[in-house]
Amino acid sequence: MKPRWQLLGQRGIPLDDRARADFDAWDRRLSFTRGFEEAAKALRSGRPREAGPDAVRDLGALFALRLLEHAGLSRVYDGEARRIEMYEYPIRQMRGFQFVGHVRSFDNKYYLKAASTGEVRLVAPYHLEEFDFVRSHAVGEPKLPITGAYTLADWSYNEFYLGRHPGWKGRAARREAQREFVGEIARHALRPTLQALIERGCRVIQIDEPAAGTHPGQGDLVAEAFNIATDGLDGEFTMHICFSDYRNLFPGLLEAKRCRQWAWEFANRDRDGRDGYEVLNVLREYGDTREVGLGVTDVHRDDLETPELVADRIRRAVKILEDPRRIWVNPDCGLRTRSLDVAYAKLEAMTKGAAIARAEFQRPRG
Repeated sequence: MKPRWQLLGQRGIPLDDRARADFDAWDRRLSFTRGFEEAAKALRSGRPREAGPDAVRDLGALFALRLLEHAGLSRVYDGEARRIEMYEYPIRQMRGFQFVGHVRSFDNKYYLKAASTGEVRLVAPYHLEEFDFVRSHAVGEPKLPITGAYTLADWSYNEFYLGRHPGWKGRAARREAQREFVGEIARHALRPTLQALIERGCRVIQIDEPAAGTHPGQGDLVAEAFNIATDGLDGEFTMHICFSDYRNLFPGLLEAKRCRQWAWEFANRDRDGRDGYEVLNVLREYGDTREVGLGVTDVHRDDLETPELVADRIRRAVKILEDPRRIWVNPDCGLRTRSLDVAYAKLEAMTKGAAIARAEFQRPRG
């Protein structure tokens, strides 16, 4: 969700007319530059180098934070304004990796992919500075997203751990090498980072595992990594898995013991006569009563959901889950592929639709 003015400003490039107009329009709407007037003045006057990349980055974080709060969200973060993306940065905080080249993600962004070259060890816990910034400026409750160990391993080349298995590298050897790799990241990198964040005051943490949905039948390994990283830690943990047939991860995924909430996508599949929320029946089938982060806005389309459509999606979920108190409402996934205007409109429709549903379910029956 990085605006054009942030990308230009952090590179020291004067804002063009479009970026400056966008900056001013959103500031009038959100007043996000309050307290950072000097940096804002430098950007507006075409002198971003006087502000410096750190100050421009902080403005970007404040912009995202105020946008989410203004849209009505109760749990907020900074739109990952300080992060390049979700893989390369955490890998750079670890030893035991060597970057080998760029790969392209689904929305034509690029990141460096690494190979494991030795035992995974953490250089220093990460995301602490950005959490401190969010906590000191947030009105809502901070909810920190962090890439999970399973995804970090899956998006890397597993050379070191596979190389420790002699002989033919068949399916069994590859599976065991993957388990070792995932476990080492969870144990030696993710867990100490989570612990440091919690000691800093972070209470709500979302572990993102986008790779989980690409490997049917590996729900047990996803859960194992989650358990290694979170066991004994005093925080509220959720797990986000996007764009998946979640049935393929059950029953193994159920073993994620400290996972309080499944944050999944549903709106993406809720069209063309299909009910995108019937997959929730998998939780009923296995008797799982955890909270659900209910995706009610499609992040791949500009078509705007109405508040009434959002409320209807919540109603359908409640029919399956039976208890509206289990539901937290969120977008399917990140909104970085949408324009800022579309992203804001979707978030606003989401919170208004949640308010409609909340009023209905809190209304006394009789």
